[in-house]
Amino acid sequence: MRGRNFGLEEKLGIVMEGLRGIKTVSEICREHQISQAQYYIWRDKFFEGGKKGLSKGNTDKNGYASELEKLQKIIGKQAIQIEVLKKTEELFRGK
Repeated sequence: MRGRNFGLEEKLGIVMEGLRGIKTVSEICREHQISQAQYYIWRDKFFEGGKKGLSKGNTDKNGYASELEKLQKIIGKQAIQIEVLKKTEELFRGK
């Protein structure tokens, strides 16, 4: 059963075929000439990737919030600097 290299799309298709449950895993494996162990390795990697993707989405929200907070602080500091420069300019112009 060795020798054939399956591409990403092929692996995904095989795993999805098994998840649909229309055929048994053993039927799918015979059809694609892979071992059941290989199928389950691909399936587990698929699930792990899904978990990472979902958890990363939640982490990104927190990441965006902290990034937004940093940017708001920078904007606040720049606004203060602009006001100081305006006041300094007014002093030098004699207003």
